[in-house]
Amino acid sequence: MSIRDFRLRAALCLGAALTVAAVTGGAGAAPSLATPPSITTTPFTTPNTDDCPQKTRPPVPIDESEVPAPGQPTPAALPIPSPPLGGVRMGECGVVIPKGAPPVPQDISATAWLVSDLDTGEVLAAKDPHGRYRPASTIKVLLATVALRTLDLNKVVIGTQEDANVDGTKVGIGPGGHYTNRQLMQALIMASGNDAAHAIAAQLGGDSAAVAKMNELAKSLHAMDTRTATPSGLDGPGMSTSAYDLSVLFREAMSVPLFAELIHTEQVDFPGYPKNPNNPDDKDHPGFPIGNDNHLLFEYDGAIGGKTGFTDDARQTFVAAAERDGRRLVVTLLKADVRPLRPFQQAAGLLDYGFALPKSTNVGQLPDTNAKSAKTGAAALASPPPKGTDQQAQASGEEDDRAGTRTLLVVGGIVVVIALLLGARRMNRPRY
Repeated sequence: MSIRDFRLRAALCLGAALTVAAVTGGAGAAPSLATPPSITTTPFTTPNTDDCPQKTRPPVPIDESEVPAPGQPTPAALPIPSPPLGGVRMGECGVVIPKGAPPVPQDISATAWLVSDLDTGEVLAAKDPHGRYRPASTIKVLLATVALRTLDLNKVVIGTQEDANVDGTKVGIGPGGHYTNRQLMQALIMASGNDAAHAIAAQLGGDSAAVAKMNELAKSLHAMDTRTATPSGLDGPGMSTSAYDLSVLFREAMSVPLFAELIHTEQVDFPGYPKNPNNPDDKDHPGFPIGNDNHLLFEYDGAIGGKTGFTDDARQTFVAAAERDGRRLVVTLLKADVRPLRPFQQAAGLLDYGFALPKSTNVGQLPDTNAKSAKTGAAALASPPPKGTDQQAQASGEEDDRAGTRTLLVVGGIVVVIALLLGARRMNRPRY
């Protein structure tokens, strides 16, 4: 075999190996090219809740985020109201739909969900409505309701290092930055900033005081499956809500006009903060745009807005509303995954299902708290927010990221093959 032939054959083998490594995930030795591996995947199944596995508590945590602080007791399970709030059928744990209604969409990975009428409070369909799960950042709708009714929105707050050091998703508050409470609310609701939640909670008396106010409001709304442990939605001891309760909390938040406006806002400018005087290498941090992290707002006709959430223990959580022909519906999702559909796509399917049901049908009722939902007049912006403003892309797009990486490796392998073939061809050309 000539050197040229050897190099050509080596090029083909290298490119093929790169491509196979990409398809198989790059782990271990590449399988024989003559016998490509068979790829098997576990079929998707919607989580079964017929036996009421979360009747008293959320699922067992996978980490230590809910371990009580030293000297603090483990919170007891919340009492179970009897009869069930919302009607007899709200005590069921499986899929709850009106008699004679068509089957619900199949591609729903959310363990619990509920579709309700924002204005009448009627529950149209549900799954494990009072099952207890973790809310993640959807609990920020409760913090927002407390704060919007308490704080002076024009007051200027100075960002602290404690704000910047919080765990989880952050909008980008920096020490020494000047922020109005309205801007903090934008960061909280649109971009799910835990740093904004910290700055807001500080004005309510600190995390413990803010949590107490949130729990007091939840109890007054008869959201009896809900117990807040952190202002931001990070998992903590005793944290709990239900698909039913989350619908109640969102309905109450929608009675605050600014909340309804902000969940419908696609993009705003957010202030920067000054350089650290103690760090000679630091520079001023300019302002930047923040975009709404709710994809349903951009992808679903009639979307009003909503709130996303994610933690390792809660998984994907979601609450949103949409309007069609003068009818406004709310959908809540708890303990969902990004497969087979992203949470906002699952929500879209359930909203379609709810809008298709006759107005006279229902399976339950949200409590009447005498809160009349404020109908936002904000119109959707003509253009979506710039790319890169999704503050939870890393958490909620894990599967997409892996697929994108494999695609790049496949393309890279093909490019290497072409480049090496061209190089080998040049070596075969006569030199003049």
